[in-house]
Amino acid sequence: MEKIKLYNTLSRKKEKFKPIKKGEVKIYSCGPTVYWYQHIGNLRTYIFTDILRKVFEYNNYKVKHIINVTDVGHLVSDSDTGEDKMEKAAQKEGKSAKEIAKFYFSSFLEDLKKLNIKMPEKWPKASEHIKEQISMISKLEKKGYTYKTNDGIYFNTKKFKSYGKLSNLDISKLKAGSRVSLGEKKNTTDFALWKFSNKNEKRQQEWDSPWGIGFPGWHIECSAMSTKYLGKTIDIHTGGQEHIQVHHTNEIAQSECTFGCKFVNYWMHTAWLLNEEGKKVSKSKGGLYKLSDLESLGYSPQHFRYLTLQTHYKKPLKFSLDTLDSSKTAFERLKNKILTIKEQTHKGKDLTSEYNSQFLNAINEDLNIPKALSIFQKVLDDFDFSPKRKLQLLIKFDSVLSLGIKDIKEKRVQIPDDVKKLLKERDSLRKEKKFAEADILRQRIKEFGFEIEDSPEGPNLTKTK
Repeated sequence: MEKIKLYNTLSRKKEKFKPIKKGEVKIYSCGPTVYWYQHIGNLRTYIFTDILRKVFEYNNYKVKHIINVTDVGHLVSDSDTGEDKMEKAAQKEGKSAKEIAKFYFSSFLEDLKKLNIKMPEKWPKASEHIKEQISMISKLEKKGYTYKTNDGIYFNTKKFKSYGKLSNLDISKLKAGSRVSLGEKKNTTDFALWKFSNKNEKRQQEWDSPWGIGFPGWHIECSAMSTKYLGKTIDIHTGGQEHIQVHHTNEIAQSECTFGCKFVNYWMHTAWLLNEEGKKVSKSKGGLYKLSDLESLGYSPQHFRYLTLQTHYKKPLKFSLDTLDSSKTAFERLKNKILTIKEQTHKGKDLTSEYNSQFLNAINEDLNIPKALSIFQKVLDDFDFSPKRKLQLLIKFDSVLSLGIKDIKEKRVQIPDDVKKLLKERDSLRKEKKFAEADILRQRIKEFGFEIEDSPEGPNLTKTK
């Protein structure tokens, strides 16, 4: 197995990956809160996690991947206040919380399939692991890490000396009200493990516990499910960068205090998808497209996936329909080249080993997919590479990139007579070395909605609109 280097948020540096068990890797990913559709900012994170898994599989690792489903306990505020997102959605739509969860989870799965994202080994639901969560809280209580308030059972972060190590947070410098007002909390960073149901209203989702009727806190859910299916120490935990400060910091605290050992060896986080103003894509900031919205505008899921592959997962990705247009054009051009290769019969060199080595080095260097994609393009354009061997290697590369190369088939493009005439005139001008005049015709052809890609075999035409 080759050396894989990953950027570890915990150590703030790239590290050589060392698995807990040789040849195997266990990955836990924070999954969706299924109260609404997942937007393209969410989906960028799942594409990253998909790439991570497939890089390990490319290196012949056995992967066990778990993604949770949050269907209870995620309040509208990180400070453990406000309504439960699931209860709020159920009330708004006049449905049960279970119906809401089922509908939006199914919609999410459809998006993953469209994006060629591989499914995890299990999708554990928070509502189906209440027993495990109560067990963890009970252990924390026996060890003296918890205290009771009028609204729930809280974790005392002052008792965990390493609290904030993931986010580099020095809690000794925090003042009351710096994150939230204290209320009955002993420290600003303390968080709810179990919330009591409001006596004045009936929740759809609530359970009995040693502390009273209520529901679990958001953070305890992930700790209970990850350790149940992957063990007390996990190789890799992933999520969006928004999870670092609170959610993942709290997961570490409660897990390490419960079991007395390191919770996760490698923490990996995706940077945000930004809107045109450079702000995070969200309900409040705008740019909140769903995948189906992009499809209705004439883009395929692969156009979006291709766009995300061009930026390293740790870098913010600025999204606009203009950038998506560019990715659409580039991807359609790529498809045409694949079709051309499938038709080629000339002999060439077998450069498989050379290019595979380059690709492997790129993906193993902290998932440098932009570089891997450039190697893919280099292989695509190498006329000296045997077409048969080239196609086999590109399909192998695609086991990581997942652009659907193997399934690309010929689609006959209807070329208008006016465009055919312009193509013929342009070809004549190029033969006469009148390139300036030929470029004018290229622009006129573009106005008809066609992009020209010149190749040794002749011009390839791609329909852009």
